[in-house]
Amino acid sequence: MARVLDGRAVATTWQEELARDVRDVYAKGGRPPGLGVILVGSRPDSLLYVTRKREACERVGMFAEVRQLSGSVTQRQLETAVAALCADPRIDGVLVQLPLPRHIDEEAIIENFDPQKDVDGFHPLNMGRILMRGRAARFIPCTALGVIELLQRSSVAVRGKSVVVMGDSNIVGMPLAMLFRDAGAATQDLPSITRTGDILVVAVGYPQLVKREWVKPGAVVIDVGVNVQPWHVVGDVDFWDVAEVASALTPVPGGVGPMTIAAVLHNTVQAARYNLGLASYAP
Repeated sequence: MARVLDGRAVATTWQEELARDVRDVYAKGGRPPGLGVILVGSRPDSLLYVTRKREACERVGMFAEVRQLSGSVTQRQLETAVAALCADPRIDGVLVQLPLPRHIDEEAIIENFDPQKDVDGFHPLNMGRILMRGRAARFIPCTALGVIELLQRSSVAVRGKSVVVMGDSNIVGMPLAMLFRDAGAATQDLPSITRTGDILVVAVGYPQLVKREWVKPGAVVIDVGVNVQPWHVVGDVDFWDVAEVASALTPVPGGVGPMTIAAVLHNTVQAARYNLGLASYAP
């Protein structure tokens, strides 16, 4: 049976470390790090995620401000709200809770961010730095950072391992995969690819897609998926089936989700250090 990678427990430890970092920033900079969140509409899942982020901020001693806008907000109104938060001197990090309503150009909203306050790490300048060898990323996208931290803090070795990532989103996927996709490339036999991974990361948004036959015996499986079913939430991995062959596996809920929230706090603390002159950006 696979070892369960408990994201809640690991995230709790990480947040305890971040609370000390927050106190250090306050002592040296005269104020706590501040996170500004914009919530558009009233989707129950988005409300839940924003509430958890605000509560996490409170636990570590950070300032948090949530601005909820109508689901009928215009593109210009939302861009103005983002600009106002980015200009607020109390706020070090800004994020807009995704997904946005269909009438909103999500890409334009992200590009409207001040890259130095883009703690989700989605701005093109921040995404681009990740891909440039020798350049330190200012902010790593939170889910990706959460996955890496979970592996490292769970003593899962990555160096020299074969890693397979299922999913091609801008949040998790890589630009090269995008270019191949746009050129028409496709995987003809997906299970034959996933079975090669010592570490398998699944982020496709399809409930319980991955079965034991897709997984290399002894692999570590990271389930990023969150799929709301009538009575419960499941991941992209059939947990109990895959647990029979994997060496370690994240549950849903309680795996990657708490790590993503901790990563938001981490990025906001880093932003505060930059904004208060306590640290400088790497070239």
